[in-house]
Amino acid sequence: MSKKRQPLHPDAPLLHPDHPRPVTRRQFLRQGFIKGGALVTGPALLNLFLHSEEVKALTNAPDLTDTNLIGTTCLGNLAGNTVPFICFDLSGGANLAASNVLVGQQSTGDGQIAFLSTTGYSRMGLPATKIPSANPAFINNTLGLKFHSESAMLAGILDRFKTNRTNVDGVVFPARSENDTGNNPHNPLYGIAHIGAKGRVSTLIGSVNSDSGGNSLAPTMFMDPSLRPTKVDRPSDVVGLVDTGDLTSVLSQADAVNVMKAVARISKAKVAGINTGLSVSAEDQIKKLVNCGYVKAADIAESFGSPDAINPATDPDIVGTTGIFSTAEFNADSEFRKTASVMKMVLNSERLAGAGCITMGGYDYHTGDRITGERRDLRAGRCIGACLEYAARKNSPLMIYVFSDGSVFSDGTIDNTALTDGAVSVPGGKGVWTGDSSTTASSFILVYNPGSKPALLNGDASRQIGYFRADGSVETNATPGANNVNLLVQTVWLNYMALHSSMNGQFSTLFPGHGLGTGLNALTAFNSIV
Repeated sequence: MSKKRQPLHPDAPLLHPDHPRPVTRRQFLRQGFIKGGALVTGPALLNLFLHSEEVKALTNAPDLTDTNLIGTTCLGNLAGNTVPFICFDLSGGANLAASNVLVGQQSTGDGQIAFLSTTGYSRMGLPATKIPSANPAFINNTLGLKFHSESAMLAGILDRFKTNRTNVDGVVFPARSENDTGNNPHNPLYGIAHIGAKGRVSTLIGSVNSDSGGNSLAPTMFMDPSLRPTKVDRPSDVVGLVDTGDLTSVLSQADAVNVMKAVARISKAKVAGINTGLSVSAEDQIKKLVNCGYVKAADIAESFGSPDAINPATDPDIVGTTGIFSTAEFNADSEFRKTASVMKMVLNSERLAGAGCITMGGYDYHTGDRITGERRDLRAGRCIGACLEYAARKNSPLMIYVFSDGSVFSDGTIDNTALTDGAVSVPGGKGVWTGDSSTTASSFILVYNPGSKPALLNGDASRQIGYFRADGSVETNATPGANNVNLLVQTVWLNYMALHSSMNGQFSTLFPGHGLGTGLNALTAFNSIV
């Protein structure tokens, strides 16, 4: 009789006999050998500090509004009124379809319940006794978007998301991407910034120190070095972005601001005499960046004299007896601290960041059991649910996008291990994850609207864009993005724009030469919410 193997801890690295020894940072990340690095960085000078009503008075002085210096005020473009955006990059190839978000075949109605064959569900980890076509009790529509009722990810979301659950809905995109690689251009942050998302401190943030802010690549068409995501994966990173050092401890806040205003004027005088040898326009742009940096520093001193005011670890809505996370679990789990830091910046009333990416490693979980993946799906769900709950508490809209590099499949072997963690209990009896499979991949969006449930453009049919074949493989001809990750991320941008009534019909103008064709309504899930 074989000895029962202990389930892996969610932070345990994944060792696969059919995978080479990891040698790159991305390989270490997806197999759970490392987490987001502990590096505090500053953002690009251009988007370091933004806007303040009192400091705007400073820009009315002739020496700071001279059009030869900066063209326009440095501080006039605070974070816009776009919907806050957070994406989850589950590195390694997580299961998202069927065992978590329900998916189905081609349908003119609700494709999520255009049921697959028993064989198709089995490939996605659901045995015949647990498929939604056999028992409607396995369909959960608490979030509008339908999940399997025994989804570990759903259990995690509902464990943290308690407020106004009826005000959320979503869409699933059956779409393949390559397995176990960071080379999929999944990450949508630069496009979200191009659409108009802005932040007061940093336009984009990400939990990984990379050009995309996450594990997966960003499409090259809109990458902008001045918008490179600032690394944020812990509370000290958030505080560090607005920390003015010892100045405010030596001087009063008002005096510190006046000192920085004086420094800005001195800098202007010095910079004006510099001859870079570049073209006039290039030299003016450089001088503008330098001078705006000093003005924005004055704004940061004025607005955040006490950096702890934006510390997620001291926010009672996030940590403590009234918080989304208990103090003990927040201190014990770096993924919770990472999530709290990103959501604090994106959803805080100051709108410190326009959009953020949270990368979670270790989702290459085809370990010959089911429970390892269940534990990791549960934790991802809790982090997703925490963002939704914080949005609800802050009365803020939010769009969440969840994706992974490839996916996994099951050979039908059953793991009866149940998952019990705190108040969460998820039954066992589902298929073990046997290996990688890009053909079972998908991604999904959840949208929270504080005023009411987000309206779907095409009713229930909007909750699935694309479809699976009966055998549980993506129909790669169903949508432009079903077999092309570049076009999948364009579909995400399209759906983000659709949330804003002021952007109706502007997608082709903002993204000329896009590859989605002319039938954009068929690829759009939502009506506007702002």
